Parts: sequence; C-alpha cells; structure tokens
Amino acid sequence: MDIAAKQAVALSVVIPCYNERDGIAELHRRVTAACDAQAGSSYEIVLVIDGATDGTREAIFELARKDTHIVAIDLSRNYGHQIALSAGLELCRGQRVLILDADLQDPPELLGPMMAKMDEGFDVVYGQRLKRDGESLFKRSSASLFYRLLRRMVDIDIAADTGDFRLMSRRAVDHLNAMPERYRFIRGMVNWIGLKQTAFHYHRQARFAGTTHYPLRKMILLAVDAMTSFSIAPLRFASHLGMVFGLIGLLTLGYTILSWLEGNVIPGWTSLAAIVLILGSVQLLVLGIFGEYLGRMYMETKRRPLYIVNEIVCCDTAADGTDLQVHRLQALVRGAAGA
Repeated sequence: MDIAAKQAVALSVVIPCYNERDGIAELHRRVTAACDAQAGSSYEIVLVIDGATDGTREAIFELARKDTHIVAIDLSRNYGHQIALSAGLELCRGQRVLILDADLQDPPELLGPMMAKMDEGFDVVYGQRLKRDGESLFKRSSASLFYRLLRRMVDIDIAADTGDFRLMSRRAVDHLNAMPERYRFIRGMVNWIGLKQTAFHYHRQARFAGTTHYPLRKMILLAVDAMTSFSIAPLRFASHLGMVFGLIGLLTLGYTILSWLEGNVIPGWTSLAAIVLILGSVQLLVLGIFGEYLGRMYMETKRRPLYIVNEIVCCDTAADGTDLQVHRLQALVRGAAGA
C-alpha cells in the first residue's frame, strides 16, 4: 500500500517525536479529541519517529495498530526536528495541516479557533506566544533576542516569538514541500512563501513530560541555520569588518611613519603583538563565515535525500468494516533533495 495513494482527508496533524514515550498516550488522547471535534472522522495524526531510543517507537506502533487515524513514520535514524517535520509534511494527506510538537507545550485544543481563523481566508495561521511557562529566563531572553536580530538581518518578515506551531492550507504545504534545501528553518521557509498569513496569540504551556530536546547547542545550530538560510548579512559583516580593520591598519601605518620621521622610537613589542593578534583573529573570523556558507553549498550540491524512512505503519478498516489491516512500507527514500 502506498500512503500517497490513500484518499485525502480534511485534516492532518504532523508531530515529530523523539524520546517522548511518557507523553505519547496523553498526546494521542488530546490530539484525537481536538481532531474529532473539528474534522469528524476525516483526519490523520502523522507521528514521525526521529530515531527515538526510549520506547517511543514501540508505543507509537502500538497506537497505529489500534487507531485507524494514526500514521507512524519511522525514520532510519535521528535526522533532527526540522527534517523529521519535513518528512511528515511531505507524506501527510490533509487539506489542512496542523504542525504540533509532541511535548504538548502548544495546546492541540487551539485547533478549533485556528480553523475558524483560517476560514476567514488565510493560508497560514501561526501561533505567536504571549507567555511561555516552564522555560528559564535565559531561554526566554535568548529566544527574544534571536528573533529580533533575525528580523533585522533578513528581507522577509519573520514574526517574533513564534515556533513551528501553525495551521497551513494544502497549497501552502505543497509550496513548502517544493523547497529543496537541506538546512531547513521551517518557520522562516513558511514566511518566505508569502500567501495570506496571520498570527494567533496564545499562552504556551510547560512541557507535559520529559525534558527538552533543544539544549543550548541545538538552539545555536538552529540559529545558524536560520541566519545562513535567509540572509547574507554575515558575509556583509565580514566585508565591513575587513574594511574597518584595513582602515585602522592604514591609520596605524601613517602614525608609525610620522613617528619615525620625527625621530620617535615606538617602545616595546606589546602593541605590535596585540595588533597582529587582533588582525589574525579577524581574518580567522572572516574565513570562518565564508567557510560556513561554502560548506553548506558543498552539502547542497551532493543532492542526497533529506531522509530515509525505515518503516511506515498504519491501518485501515477492512471491506466488511470489522477487521483492521495493518500496512507497512519499508526502506522508503524520500525528500525534496532526492525526489
């Protein structure tokens, strides 16, 4: 059975899952209730297993065998949140698609108001956080600083205090799936598409279970992906930095020549060593910025698929309406870069 060949549904909920075993049952209960209220039986819950190691895979597969609305997509390894989300968006079938995280910080019960907002003619309804429970002051402050800095660097309008929590129309999802880049910053890519988009303000809750899977290191990597994917400002910064220090070097050279003509000897080697160290550091910084962009261009030219699906598990009602038939697909290679 080909998942893509199945009949379209009114609503898809795409949820990347990594080591969320303790919260899967509650996630299933709350998302199912929200979907039942808004779409009746015409919905699917796409759970993308991103290399989980704590029993999440087994728990989701068990749900998929019991619930006809569950589509369990098991990726071949851990690809990261943004690639896992991309896999779910490419394989989902809904006319409207809700992106949700498995930690339940973004309440699935907001689906109804978001659907009503989309009925006004919007293609994207994105969640904008008014308050964030269960997060440290450092994380809130750094996230706020990042979004405001990013908005100044890019040519598109990326709303502050937003995540991937959003409801999208099928045409918006199709445009997103057609974008082939490997280093993906989904919320920025959705803004780049354009179309009619609007904010939906809400109160973000604390994580239901477990610990965050976005420590400082991953937050920094996501920030780098965002900045290098949507802006050449770092390259301009490197050029401007080179010009500034070049001017400083010329001024220093003029001062040195003038001192020599006046018969003054510049004492010691400390100032010279400091200048050499500063200029050397700036050169390495500039090379690093150029190297970051060059490395990403190199990886893009390889044209490898974004991800490989190890297995897909879902079930359908049999012809007599009584039995469940479990369908499995294995070794499915997908992704915009390799499609």
